[in-house]
Amino acid sequence: MGQIPETMMRLRTFSQGIHPAHRKSSTQDEKIRRISPPKEVILPLQQHIGAPCQSLVKRGDEVRKGDKIAEAGAFVSAPIHASISGKVTAVELSTHPVGGKFKSIFIRGGGKEEDWEGENEKNTNLSELEPQEIRNRVKEAGIVGLGGATFPTHVKLTPPKEKPLDTVILNGCECEPYLTGDHRLMLEEPEKCLFGLKAIIKAVGAQRGYVGIENNKMDAIALFQDKLAGEENVEVIPLRTKYPQGGEKMLVKAILNREVPSEGIP
Repeated sequence: MGQIPETMMRLRTFSQGIHPAHRKSSTQDEKIRRISPPKEVILPLQQHIGAPCQSLVKRGDEVRKGDKIAEAGAFVSAPIHASISGKVTAVELSTHPVGGKFKSIFIRGGGKEEDWEGENEKNTNLSELEPQEIRNRVKEAGIVGLGGATFPTHVKLTPPKEKPLDTVILNGCECEPYLTGDHRLMLEEPEKCLFGLKAIIKAVGAQRGYVGIENNKMDAIALFQDKLAGEENVEVIPLRTKYPQGGEKMLVKAILNREVPSEGIP
């Protein structure tokens, strides 16, 4: 698989923006590694915007990695799962990373990590899943956004009927200096990235999908173009490297040439 010369690409972008030094060379070629589990974890029951979770465990309970230990408290909420295997040592108030104190579950590791039943599960055939089942699986997995609000993802996959969605954009820009996590994920797990995109497209009833990648990641652009060869409704869009290209409103403008209204949500 050869890389496509940049001079042959039509690079989309938005107006204005700035061009800081990339400074990605120290980690862009480092493969993703799994770290050793900590001896203890403290899991706040408020980990997302919306209602806090309700604990399903008590002091003294044994839990395995992947067990659901807290149930969503409302529609805008997401369940919490044990990140290590071990014993619950307390369910009590603890200092929250963003300030204040919230009820939290304390788990001390047992020194041995077992696989959990969903860890090595093969990708399900999307043709066998209905949109609601996709949303249910996302909710039960406790998936939330990685932005500041950590918004529960299943809510975003449930748009109002009066506001149908036609397009889903996978944001592979990673326009910030130093950051290379998204770049490495695209290189090492392209099939999983595209499976997720197609699952979202089906869940929200969209017609098309795009993968926006900046042209300082030519290897990822070439890889995704190869993986999407022959696809009719999903396309890679090479973007000119610029900050803040990865901002949602800038990305919508660059790829779709649409303006998101002030205070509007894409």
